[in-house]
Amino acid sequence: MAYETDHETQYCFPSINSSCIKGMRSRYEYNIMYVFVSLLSAWTVFLNLLVVISISHFKKLHTPTNLIILSLAVADMLMGLIVIPIEGTRLIETCWYFGDTYCRLFIIILGLVFSASFSNLVLIAVDRYVAVCHPLLYPQKITTTTTLVSICLSWVCYSTYNTILVINNGYLDTSLRTDMCYGECSVTMGFAWKFTDLFMSFIFPCTVIIILYLRIFHVAHQQVKVINALMKGGKCVTEGSVRRKSERKAALTLGIIVTVYLLCYIPYYISSLSVISFTNMSVLSWVVYTNSGLNPLVYALFYPWFKKTVKHILTLKIFQPKSSMDNIFAEHQV
Repeated sequence: MAYETDHETQYCFPSINSSCIKGMRSRYEYNIMYVFVSLLSAWTVFLNLLVVISISHFKKLHTPTNLIILSLAVADMLMGLIVIPIEGTRLIETCWYFGDTYCRLFIIILGLVFSASFSNLVLIAVDRYVAVCHPLLYPQKITTTTTLVSICLSWVCYSTYNTILVINNGYLDTSLRTDMCYGECSVTMGFAWKFTDLFMSFIFPCTVIIILYLRIFHVAHQQVKVINALMKGGKCVTEGSVRRKSERKAALTLGIIVTVYLLCYIPYYISSLSVISFTNMSVLSWVVYTNSGLNPLVYALFYPWFKKTVKHILTLKIFQPKSSMDNIFAEHQV
């Protein structure tokens, strides 16, 4: 670390002529920033780990919708475990100290986490669309097996895509790039790849999500009108109507998660149209990183099962025999 003790120019690697210039900070700034990054990383990992353990451990939570939530929690946990600490270190130190190999790998992981988050949001939208708009087809179309296959395919496809993107933009040969100083890990894409990445990672999934949720809320509104009309007419509300009400509530909760994601990601991607750089850390990028720690709070507010499972985890009751089969959810259905 280099604290601001004088006005002399300091370099990331003083012994190398092509070294980047190191930004200077006071000791107070260093301490505050490192504490913030550490707490944000720990918060994000811990809360999303609770989601992962909850859904993985309890058999009754092994539903198609919850498997997608599990996948989303894994992506958010990777954000807190890998992206936030490394980006935080680069923001504070203003230098990349991890070498070219880790720079290449980090760019792939960063792209994968972003892409995986959006692909999971698309899967959530599809799941809720079928559940609300085609409830009779839901048990046949959306099964645990098909959901697992879809999740695995999305992770594999986006891993391959981000690796190809890195290779084709020359990131695997950073030593030959004359536009970089030593101690920098940046991304520079041509127009064709910039447009392709914007479409694949943002425009396409966003369009699908918005269209599906507009349809979901339109159908849900119509169903509410029908149920209210039946209740006013003194007619009995069937079990199917109650089930549809539950599906609409789940769609609303997940819609909140999707909306929060979009509100955090849309400004970031709009700003990236003009400049795509991982060295110039901005407020918008940290809004995106912070978003990964917000989802478990939404679960805690709207999902009774999450509160119950967290209590079991923190009290270590999950280590009891057959705890995965415990009926701790009472009347609350997942």
